[in-house]
Amino acid sequence: MSSTTLREAVAPFLKELTTASHAADKIDSTNVYQEANPKTKMYMDKVVSQFTLPQSHLEGRENFIDFYEKVKAGKRGLILMEHYSNTDLPSLFYQLEKDGDPRLAELSKHIVAIAGMKLNEADPTVKAFAEGFTRVVIYPTRSLSSKEESDISEEEKKAEEQRARKINMAAMRAMDECKKRGDVILVFPSGTRYRPGRPETKKGLREIDSYLRLFDIVILVSINGCVLTIQDEDMLNDLIAPVNQIMAASPVIECKPFRTQYMESLPADDPDPKQKMIDHIMDMLEEQHNKYEPLRESN
Repeated sequence: MSSTTLREAVAPFLKELTTASHAADKIDSTNVYQEANPKTKMYMDKVVSQFTLPQSHLEGRENFIDFYEKVKAGKRGLILMEHYSNTDLPSLFYQLEKDGDPRLAELSKHIVAIAGMKLNEADPTVKAFAEGFTRVVIYPTRSLSSKEESDISEEEKKAEEQRARKINMAAMRAMDECKKRGDVILVFPSGTRYRPGRPETKKGLREIDSYLRLFDIVILVSINGCVLTIQDEDMLNDLIAPVNQIMAASPVIECKPFRTQYMESLPADDPDPKQKMIDHIMDMLEEQHNKYEPLRESN
């Protein structure tokens, strides 16, 4: 099976997919929480299963299970995951659901992803795929910075800042409700998909430090092998090809002592300890990724 574009891959069922879609085209403070649409998830599952090779699997299964058991016992759980493509989240669900252990399938039902509003607003087909998974939608820092740097009036910039503030305040409230229900929050700490040759797209966002203070436990999930490969900013132009994929979980980390210990290791006059904290997490993810790449390549 050779590579093709995502647009070409979905063409045979595009009409059915977009007909099943009902998520909002425009995000505001009233619709940041978006429940999964099982009708559109069915089509994303079809794409992922078709291009995920049989030897693909989870590593650190015992860590996923330990995490699930601790969340079930009342811990507030966070997943920080590498981000390479728009199939990262669907692929994680696919791996958890096909594993065969009912605890992993149950974990997938309690994952709520933090997602940028671009997935809703950029393209109807992308939106249809994204809405297959429960999300809390935010106005990303990078998007606001880009807007402020564009050629718009000061009045328009202020209006956009106000919109971003309202959306993100509503998102924080929605996330809090998810935690109270026992749901797990999944965040991509880079805030965007990694583009080879652009290291800034793999840099962790400073605000991720606040998540460590809001949760009890965290696991780091690395991704080796992606169904999709980015070509350009048109998300439907991503290349799709068969892949052997390994998704791995770190041991469960207790957020407060982990954060406290690392912060205390920094110089007292460090100018930006919060950024150093997330840089450390990204280094841990990179180390985990590099650990499993030889295993993926050998299969």
